[in-house]
Amino acid sequence: MEIMLTENQIYDFIQRGYVRIENAFSSELAAQCRTILWKDTGCDPQDTSTWTQPVVRLGEYSQEPFRQAANTPVLQAAYNQLVGEQRWLPRQSLGSFPVRFPHIQDPGDTGWHVDASFPGADVNDFFAWRINVFSKGRALLMLFLFSDVTEADAPTRILAGSHLDIAALLKTKGEEGLSFMELAQQIEPALDRPLHLATGTAGTVYLCHPFLVHGAQAHHGTNPKFMAQPPLLPSKPFQLDREDGFYSPVEQAIRLSINEK
Repeated sequence: MEIMLTENQIYDFIQRGYVRIENAFSSELAAQCRTILWKDTGCDPQDTSTWTQPVVRLGEYSQEPFRQAANTPVLQAAYNQLVGEQRWLPRQSLGSFPVRFPHIQDPGDTGWHVDASFPGADVNDFFAWRINVFSKGRALLMLFLFSDVTEADAPTRILAGSHLDIAALLKTKGEEGLSFMELAQQIEPALDRPLHLATGTAGTVYLCHPFLVHGAQAHHGTNPKFMAQPPLLPSKPFQLDREDGFYSPVEQAIRLSINEK
């Protein structure tokens, strides 16, 4: 039986920009995925001397355990509630993994940002990818924990409510929106928002508004962190002026901001 998000959880998503779902997929699936990932890191789980880098970036993962983790009944029900039925595409993979190791070296990727969602003039220039007020190309930002993550284990930093500030920034930018770098240079109004940490046991998933400001951090714990951060892709564009007035929570959050600011 699928578990539905409560009204309070949906309200929190609109106001804070994320909802935390425990046991979104099983610990057994998480363990299967970690086995595959450990092999590809080239590191030995039992030998810390092989953990020579603060981050090891691994490529796309579409094996069956990853597809199952992304499409459990619990998550599919939540996708429907947050994005709208038939408004999203099932994940066929879980994308790339930045595996974070305990290390004295700065990982070099800890800045606050919003993930861009559609290409600019140069599709190969990551920093030229763009974000617009309609969140073209991204229905949700998702954080899948494949290992237990405590406050010491480099949990993703989240600025709760920052999605509302970003919607306000994008309000007058139209379809073109802003590039990743342009938005990063204007992100300061969101930095006063409360700091939350994406901690949890393996199998926990954070479903986040696509405009949520977040950032990585250095690992000060003992166990490497395995997390995927794929987008949920839309099957239809978001609309901020629907004739039927039936707005998804993602759309409601954007409207809340652009109608107030």
